[in-house]
Amino acid sequence: MVIKAVVFDVGECLVDETREYGTWADWLGVPRHTFVAQFGAVIAEGRDYRETFQVFRPGFDLYEERERRAAAGKPEWFGEDDLYPDVRPALTQLRADGLWLAIAGNQTVRAGGILRELFTDDVDLIGTSDDWRASKPDPLFFERVAEVTPAKPSEILYVGDRLDNDIRPAVTAGMHTALIRRGPWGWIQQNDPAAADLATFRIDSLAELPELIAKFNAAAS
Repeated sequence: MVIKAVVFDVGECLVDETREYGTWADWLGVPRHTFVAQFGAVIAEGRDYRETFQVFRPGFDLYEERERRAAAGKPEWFGEDDLYPDVRPALTQLRADGLWLAIAGNQTVRAGGILRELFTDDVDLIGTSDDWRASKPDPLFFERVAEVTPAKPSEILYVGDRLDNDIRPAVTAGMHTALIRRGPWGWIQQNDPAAADLATFRIDSLAELPELIAKFNAAAS
């Protein structure tokens, strides 16, 4: 099957979350480098990243703290400057190549609104875990992706930075995958043997996708 649709994760795929991690450290009153070091340790051990917050504030509830930040005038936020520089050119080229494009990730309703403002004319659909009431790696999330995409699962390429949340469940759902090596998970998990076994493509930049997909489709035709 050729690839007809490309669906992108958000954090560390499209959006550089460095600034956001920093604002969480500030909110917790923790030095930024200390927070990042603990964050990396948790990921390297294969634990849930939310355990990072528990180290500094036991009983921390991420959803409640997001609401507290919003009420304090410091809501989660990202903008054009937080997008990786390869995002716009890659989306433009993929669309020119005739591919259907979407963004789908574990994001709040608030973040979904930001994404829709940033990518008004760049993609065909934006969906979030809050929209669908299903979060990765739940298979239901990828069922939702398949339902809203005008292509068979075997014609969908899901692009993400995490083996656990993105690549494994997407493969289980019958999709092709691209593992992008950036951000905490991308760097820490890049040498996992599963990366070579599961990912259709392993990339360092979204700029690689148009050529890779074109070659893949040519070989499959």
